[in-house]
Amino acid sequence: MAVMLVIEDEEPIQELIKEYLTPLKIEIYQAYSGEEGVEKYKELLKKGKKPDIVIMDLKLPGIDGVEATKKILEIDPKANVYGFTAYFGTEWARDLEKAGAKGVIARPVGFDGFRDIVKEILKIN
Repeated sequence: MAVMLVIEDEEPIQELIKEYLTPLKIEIYQAYSGEEGVEKYKELLKKGKKPDIVIMDLKLPGIDGVEATKKILEIDPKANVYGFTAYFGTEWARDLEKAGAKGVIARPVGFDGFRDIVKEILKIN
């Protein structure tokens, strides 16, 4: 079973991601701030549940998505981080990729589109 960490401060978005991805049989862990996301990543590694994918929002309380991405990649240079944000066309989104994110998924793709992209990334049929 694939493991996903979602770092997103808005609860409705967290719930929608969970709802749309549940049929894919992904084990989803949630964090609501950049710092919490970094800590949760460390915890999951310790438990032998390295996330197959990290979904990162840019606008987070405390450290933003760019900083959180850098910290996760310091812990695990092979981390598979993707942004999922309304700020996809911005300098900020480019900074996320420069920090090491594999890509930025534009929030306007909607949750069906998001699910399809995640299926492709994780090679789920």
